[in-house]
Amino acid sequence: MDWKFHNPAEPAKTLLLVSKYDHCLDDLLYRSRKGEFNVEITAVVSNHQDLRPMVEREGIRFIHLPVTKETKTQQENRLLEIIDETESELVVLARYMQILSNDLTKKLSGRCINIHHSFLPGFKGAKPYHQAYDRGVKVIGATAHYVTSDLDEGPIIEQILTRVDHCYGPEHLVRVGRDNECMALAKAVKYHVERRVFLDGNKTVVFLAG
Repeated sequence: MDWKFHNPAEPAKTLLLVSKYDHCLDDLLYRSRKGEFNVEITAVVSNHQDLRPMVEREGIRFIHLPVTKETKTQQENRLLEIIDETESELVVLARYMQILSNDLTKKLSGRCINIHHSFLPGFKGAKPYHQAYDRGVKVIGATAHYVTSDLDEGPIIEQILTRVDHCYGPEHLVRVGRDNECMALAKAVKYHVERRVFLDGNKTVVFLAG
């Protein structure tokens, strides 16, 4: 058996990765500021500049790492350097719209959390909530999970579900989806930094408060 002691008074050093969507980032910054979970956000890394003002007004370091097909390997190596430099123990993809390489996901195994929408069918590509509306879905949700080399197939930490009906237009579904994503990601981060999540192969065991 492998075991570790952790001091709950010490904040978990956490690196956030974002692209252009701001809702998950904004929610995590707010919850961190209010002390809802004990994290120290070491930096925010993005492949775009859009969210720099939001990050820097919080006094947090913003790092721009633009990614292209030609620079992907180089930028992932730089990302690993940033993780080491900041001594970040957790990496959170707060709607980071880049697919991580197999090599990177292996190096971040068990300490990188992602969030994505959850539908049946699983709508992929652009505007998933509009696709869901066109198919008349009855529930929408969000899943927070550890990142693996299988895209959106990693061990699940938390899921949030909202029942909807024909009165929900596409933009309403988008708004509900944003809320679901924020809640699922925040809970997953909280469980992780409180050491409640245990990996068991392709699944997790999460100890919830009684």
